[in-house]
Amino acid sequence: MIEHIRRADHWIFDLDGTLTQPVHDFEHIRAELGLPSGCDILATIASRPVAEQAVLNQQLDQWEYFYADMVKPAEGVNELLAWLVERGCRLGILTRNKREVALRCLEVIGAGAFFQPSSVLGRDEALAKPDPQGIHLLLDQWRACADQAVMVGDFRFDLEVGRAAGVATIHVDQRAGRGWPALTDLKVDTLVELHQRLITVQASV
Repeated sequence: MIEHIRRADHWIFDLDGTLTQPVHDFEHIRAELGLPSGCDILATIASRPVAEQAVLNQQLDQWEYFYADMVKPAEGVNELLAWLVERGCRLGILTRNKREVALRCLEVIGAGAFFQPSSVLGRDEALAKPDPQGIHLLLDQWRACADQAVMVGDFRFDLEVGRAAGVATIHVDQRAGRGWPALTDLKVDTLVELHQRLITVQASV
């Protein structure tokens, strides 16, 4: 599988906790929005009456912009992205954030130049993960097939969306109790480890 992943030339990344270090306090956000502990924030907001949805979405937007300027790059992120671009790979983002927030985060961590804005899809451009619409939109944009692509993320939704779209999945996380092996083609602790494994495979072929 690692050789198949190395040959992939269309890479789709989650943003928060994958390309950035985790900074969002989602339980605090839920509490501030008056939502149940542990709930899927977007799904819960979508289940509320339309007028309430508008208020909650506005409040959520404010929290996302608040956290955008606090993000820090995940270790090795820019080295990995630069290596992929040097190999001619196309890069995209699929996030449950707003696109404008995602673009701001990419600038803050110094990775904005690696992504075309049109290849950064947020919740207003595609149905939220784990719905595969976003991956299909990116593949259509790139005129690529699923077997040419990889989905990289730190949470179950990222792996589920990759499986649903038929692309290879990479789980990047070193926290205990957060493994979904049935959804994962490759598990690494960090982007540094992912980069090393890709380089090692390239050197051996």
